[in-house]
Amino acid sequence: MKTLTNLIISLFFAGAYFANAQETLPVYSDYLSDNVYLIHPAAAGIGNCGKVRVTARSQWNGIPDAPALQTLSIHSRVGENMGAGLILFNDKNGYHSQQGVQATYAYHINLGRPEETNQLSFALSLMAVNNTVDESQFVLPDPVISQIVRSESYFNADFGMAYHNKGFFSYFTAKNIMLSARNLYSQRYESLNLRRYLVTLGYYYGQGKSFQLEPSVMMQAIERTGEMFVDLNLKVYKNVADAQIWAAFSYRKGMDNATTEELNYLTPIVGVNYKNFMVSYTYTKQAGDILFDDAGYHQITLGFNFLCREPRRSGCPNINASF
Repeated sequence: MKTLTNLIISLFFAGAYFANAQETLPVYSDYLSDNVYLIHPAAAGIGNCGKVRVTARSQWNGIPDAPALQTLSIHSRVGENMGAGLILFNDKNGYHSQQGVQATYAYHINLGRPEETNQLSFALSLMAVNNTVDESQFVLPDPVISQIVRSESYFNADFGMAYHNKGFFSYFTAKNIMLSARNLYSQRYESLNLRRYLVTLGYYYGQGKSFQLEPSVMMQAIERTGEMFVDLNLKVYKNVADAQIWAAFSYRKGMDNATTEELNYLTPIVGVNYKNFMVSYTYTKQAGDILFDDAGYHQITLGFNFLCREPRRSGCPNINASF
């Protein structure tokens, strides 16, 4: 019975891992928690404040060895035009885990007057990732299973661009542009091509008023499989006394692939900004006819803004921190 249980668990988590967790830092909806830098390197140092963000994400509460992700990111403007950032992450899925560090250099070009928002940005991130599979608990008599903790490391890079003009914001990122990947398994199962392309477009309405609105769309495409996804987002802000409360809703739809055609994720997010601090809670639920699981995904984000400068006359919250 123990052998059968180990086999079922290992196959279950291995399948989930191959599907979702081999591409360095996963792409979820936490960028809506004022955490754009997690998926777009061009956001490093892009605004009037440096930012620290800590996230903790859990899936399938109550199930042992369920997927979990923790991230720590920090970025800030350096000098007049440069930005720098750093991300640490730990992504665990059953017997598999990956730990990584990502460093970013960004350059921001002001195309208008200094007090106005008309900015073009470029960025390059370099990362090192260590992947581990723990076979020490497996009891199957199979020569493929070494019954040790196996670990392999590799390097990759992301390239990004951004353009901001008053309330309009846009980002483009090519992730994992190097043909390198972990070597834990046979190349029959792992491709060197982990490239993923992300585009974000949005507009921020109501700056200076007590109520603001921010619709946006984020599209992503995976080069190797041809899979495509789109996030339709709406975020609202309300100033209350000396704080700001906000809420967001994201709908992710999978397209153009038989395995993702009916893939739908619904993600509500609520948060509070108080002075230089931010806290938010994210809940994701899968919907539709095809369900990989029927449990929710929970995430907490904590943030702190530092080295803040005078905000510009216009710009989305990623450019002008509210407090």
